[in-house]
Formats: sequence, C-alpha cells, structure tokens
Amino acid sequence: MKTKLVLEDGRVFEGFSFAAGGTRFGEVVFNTSMSGYQEILTDPSYCGQIVSMTYPLIGNYGINSQDAESKKIFLEGFIVRESSRRVSNWRSEKALGDYLKENNVLGLEGIDTRALTRHIRLQGAMKAAITTEDLTDQALLKMVKASPGLVGRDLVKEVTCQKPWEWNKTGKYKVVVVDCGVKFNILRELEKRDCRVVVVPAQMPAEKILDLSPEGILFSNGPGDPQAVTYVVANLKKLIGKVPIFGICLGHQMLGLALGGKTYKLKFGHHGANHPVKDLRSGKIYITSQNHGFCVDLDSLNKNDVELTHLNLNDKTPEGLRHERFRLFSVQFHPESSPGPHEAEYLFAEFIDMMKKK
Repeated sequence: MKTKLVLEDGRVFEGFSFAAGGTRFGEVVFNTSMSGYQEILTDPSYCGQIVSMTYPLIGNYGINSQDAESKKIFLEGFIVRESSRRVSNWRSEKALGDYLKENNVLGLEGIDTRALTRHIRLQGAMKAAITTEDLTDQALLKMVKASPGLVGRDLVKEVTCQKPWEWNKTGKYKVVVVDCGVKFNILRELEKRDCRVVVVPAQMPAEKILDLSPEGILFSNGPGDPQAVTYVVANLKKLIGKVPIFGICLGHQMLGLALGGKTYKLKFGHHGANHPVKDLRSGKIYITSQNHGFCVDLDSLNKNDVELTHLNLNDKTPEGLRHERFRLFSVQFHPESSPGPHEAEYLFAEFIDMMKKK
C-alpha cells in the first residue's frame, strides 16, 4: 500500500507500508542504532513516538521471543529505508513485517530516511502522522496539528504495570523497581547481581513502597514529559534519604525534579546505541545506549549538594548526577544496554555497593 508521512511543518514523504494499515500520530524521532530494532520496538519509552531508523536495512536477522524488552510494542509507527524480507539468523522466529502486523503497528519503508533525519536535526523533533488511507496532505496536516505532543503529557500511566509483581523470588538485596516503563534487561541486570526484584506501579505511594522493606529503589526509564508525572516526583521527595535510590533515563529526570531542579525538551533528543559519555570521576569515556527527549537543567540544581558525574560529549548536556549527602545517583543513558554496548553496566555494581553500605 502507498503510505505517506506528513510532518507538522508541512513536509511530506511518500513510501510504502510493510506492516499494518491505518493512520497513526506521534512525535517523529530518529534512532542511530545499526541493530537492536526489536529492543527499540519494545522499549516503552517510545510510547507516543514514531521512530525512524538511520541505518538503511532493517529486519535482516528477524524477530525472536527472547529479545523483547516489554510485553508489547508501544510506539506509534516504525520507519525504515528498506525492510528485509529475507531473514538469516538461527534464533529468528518470524519476520519484522509479520511482527509489526501482529501488533497492529504501521511500518513505512521506501522513503529517504537520510533526508528525514537531516530535516529533524535542523528543524527539531515534531508531531507527525503516518497513513495508508486516502487522505489529502492538507487534511492530514490539520489532524497532525490537532494531535497531542509530548510536552506536558503523562505517558507513564499508559505503560506502567497495574499491580505489584515479582520478577524473581530470591536474592540477597531486595530492590523495588518503580515501573515508569521499565525494560526487562534492567530487571535481568539486577537479578544477575543477587537482587530480589519487585516491580510496582508508578502510582504506588511512597509509604506502601517502604512497607515492602526495600534495601534499594530503582526508578526506571519511561516515556513522555517528566514534569507531567507529578505523582512520581512527589513520591521521590518522600523517599530521598530513606533508602539508596538509582534513577535511569526518565527516573533520572524525575529525580532531578525531586531535588528542586528543572527539565527542558531537547531539540531532537538522543536516540541510539553510539552516544559517547564521559564519566567525570574516572575520566573514562563510554559508548552508551540512549533514548530520551528531555534533559535535566543542571544549573537549576543546588550545586553544593549535587555533583555532575557524566557528560554527553556530543552536545555537552548532563548525563548523570549524584547527591553528596543522600545515597542516590542517576544517569540519563541506559546502562542495561538493550540494545547497545555493555560498557556502562558498572553502574549496577555501584548501586549494589550503595546498598551494602547501610
């Protein structure tokens, strides 16, 4: 089916559908990963977004049941230059197009993804629509402008679990993970380090979280604007100083808000598995996996209490913080590395060390 992408500024790209049909709305962003498309598709942080891959051929190693990072696909649409129909991998169970169809996700191929990426870099991430329906560009543009964006929008309530559940039943350290859109590999990394992991809804009050007697609390990644998730920020304020806290991605942003800081929207965000980040404490540079559209304004925090620990070397934005008095730290990138390099996994060991020092 002929398919088109209409951007909020009126730019139109035409291609073909390789998955489900219909019309989808969301903020269009680009991801620079060369592989790991299944992990990207199942990352809840992409809820409300349309993802375009910069690598030209996607789908060549297929899809399998073990690489999913959540229970389903949360993004609104998936754009590639070319979708591979031929699959070559001993672990593959189905093709990318079939997987998208099963999940009713619209896939667009055949457009110039280089031109789209350059346009987003120059103009910024913006609202868009993908459609296979017979709609005029003018009608679609009007619908795009009327659709909700990400600023001020709470998407955590759409991806969080509905009730507490156990990831595993044994472990030396009991860790409560506040599910703002958690990826399964975060839970796997904790389990590998002898943690008993309990996942709770983002709306769970701080008092009930403490009733679970955790030795550490992790606030996970997730979608949308951190300033809109006021209930999580309020809970964080009550938990600071009680137990060790580790924040990842959205969890990092909400921790910054709980410490009295502010956040702002990046022009086109950081999405990919090849972002260089410098650990300012050791001087080492790590290649990291990232997926976020908002950032903590470090200047809005009390510099006497909060230490900048990590810095993005592409645009010099803050990527990590640590409190000098309370047992808490957070990073903007994804140390669980799905997809992406494994270089930042040492941060989970730091979280364990923090729990050891009661």
